[in-house]
Amino acid sequence: MHKYKCTICHENTAHKYMPMKQWELNDSILCGRCYSRKIHEYYPGKHKKINRIDKN
Repeated sequence: MHKYKCTICHENTAHKYMPMKQWELNDSILCGRCYSRKIHEYYPGKHKKINRIDKN
């Protein structure tokens, strides 16, 4: 069930991402796609996705 709505694209999302302060999107919720776009906009270059769950 999608219970959040992205502030930028207005799409429904099940997981909310909180914007960084320098993005000036106070009290906003972002979907994964818009959060990734903002990351690339403010921090250009190659980004490595990490798995934070250790399976050992």
